[in-house]
Amino acid sequence: MTAFRSLALAMLKGFYREKATLFFTFVFPLMFLVVFGLLFRDVGTDKIGIGVVGDGPVVEALDRTGALELERFDDFDDAVAKVRDGDLPAAVAVHGTDLTYRFAASDQTQAGTVTGIVQGVVGQLNQEATGERPRYTVDGSNVEDSSLKPIQYITPGIMSWGVAITAVFGAALPLVSWRKKQVLRRIRLAPVPASTVLSSRVVVTIGVAIVQATLFLGIGALPVFGLQLTGTWALAIPVFLLGILAFFAIGMLVGAFCKTEEAATGAANIVVLPMAFLSGTFFPIDQAPPWMQTISNAFPLRHMNDGIMDFLVRGQGPAALVVPCLVLAAFIVVVGSIAAKVFQWEDG
Repeated sequence: MTAFRSLALAMLKGFYREKATLFFTFVFPLMFLVVFGLLFRDVGTDKIGIGVVGDGPVVEALDRTGALELERFDDFDDAVAKVRDGDLPAAVAVHGTDLTYRFAASDQTQAGTVTGIVQGVVGQLNQEATGERPRYTVDGSNVEDSSLKPIQYITPGIMSWGVAITAVFGAALPLVSWRKKQVLRRIRLAPVPASTVLSSRVVVTIGVAIVQATLFLGIGALPVFGLQLTGTWALAIPVFLLGILAFFAIGMLVGAFCKTEEAATGAANIVVLPMAFLSGTFFPIDQAPPWMQTISNAFPLRHMNDGIMDFLVRGQGPAALVVPCLVLAAFIVVVGSIAAKVFQWEDG
């Protein structure tokens, strides 16, 4: 325990004293969260604006739909001029029981949406005015679908990527540096078993990753971003820990083959950065081409992203733990075994 504590404290102090390491561990990934979070925070939330002249049940019904933002005009010609200039997709004028509707032919998508809403509202009001029982009825209500607001997938994805960077670099660079400076040789002569060196580094990496995750979730939950966690968020913890260990094993493998810090940095970037783009870190992987989705299933970051997202924001139950945990555990065993076989205490 004395050797473990001493090694862990030495690694932790070395980590926090290196400003470049702190920047790329905390600031660099958070920059992506802030930038993407601000860019896409209003995606899918804008209402369609239309010009309205007059008042009455039709206008009130249009306002109650929640899909339209009504811009009031005193003169219908002014509203139509806005439509003609492309500032509004449609304009509606209500005079008693007469309704005049004008829409822009250039924006058929929004015009079609507004036309459907206006016709539906008018049809409903006409039906109510006749007092007749409708022949057809509709039972409609909104349901929660599998789609997410941007911040809901940006935060788990970039958080997983940031943790992956920490784990890979946290294993590869110290291993190369200590072997090059013969620190590992001195530790071995102490003698200190390899398990103590490895476990102390793992503990430090997990501790740093927990701080990272806390910062990511705290910033994502700010009102400006609006991240909302579900009731099953705690189930993400096993996936989170297994993901750290999987990428730590990858870092050990990188560090075992590389002879210099520069080579280890390049190799780690080659492993982690393309994986981020192919695993749904910056955009939902479901929107990627089928071939990319197939390839991404071979990467641990894909399963770490999916597993954490399932519990943090999708509210999945314990059954969703099976696939990501099994895949990540397999990576740990396979890659960790290879790294252990090629591990060297000193350069040959």
